[in-house]
Amino acid sequence: MKKLLALIPLLLACACFSQETNSPAKNPAIIPATRSSPTNWLARHEGFVKKAKAGGIDLLFMGDSITDFWRNRGSNVWAKFYGERHAANFGISGDRTEHVLWRIENGELDGIEPKVIVLMIGTNNSGGSESADQIAEGVEKIVSEMRAKCPKSKILLLAIFPRNRAGDKPEQMERIHQVNQRIAKLDDGKMITFLDINHVFLGPDEKVPKDIMPDFLHPNEHGYQLWADAMEPTLDKMLK
Repeated sequence: MKKLLALIPLLLACACFSQETNSPAKNPAIIPATRSSPTNWLARHEGFVKKAKAGGIDLLFMGDSITDFWRNRGSNVWAKFYGERHAANFGISGDRTEHVLWRIENGELDGIEPKVIVLMIGTNNSGGSESADQIAEGVEKIVSEMRAKCPKSKILLLAIFPRNRAGDKPEQMERIHQVNQRIAKLDDGKMITFLDINHVFLGPDEKVPKDIMPDFLHPNEHGYQLWADAMEPTLDKMLK
């Protein structure tokens, strides 16, 4: 009996070890992370924090390269639609959900209360090992953080744009479609609005035409015009 009692701690330890080693891996899409590339990533983040501290932001865009490139390919459209709306662009090329989470948790939304935050993120997660549910969970966590940091701000959550870039696997677009289906449920009819404008980027063959996205991922000026036109009725209503 004494020998049996002595074995109990060892058996419990083995059970705990087995439980830990067999536990599901953590979802990388919800774990805030920094980036080492590009080398100016942290500097750009710090610039956004400084801009947030300065205040005066009524309309904020957050996301990856598709948002980031409003600064160049979409600059003329940006000036026309958002130049007089006290808008700011906190998009960084290459970002995934975990990078936006880190940026939010490290000051980019501190001290500001935009009327509307426009968010689109997740396309850079779609080509990796994450499932559609894991990517959607990352987007959901970002929205939750935004609501916690800026409770008075409305969120315009965009469906992840379509893509058919060379090298994209067929299942990648299906994964994006599944993510969009899940995050659409975040729309609460009040503070969070989900908007899917993907149809404006697709040709008759349901593929992205080259004259809208030359690399079949990033819009050109015409693509940004389509984006702004499609989003304007909803955005205008939210800003009032």
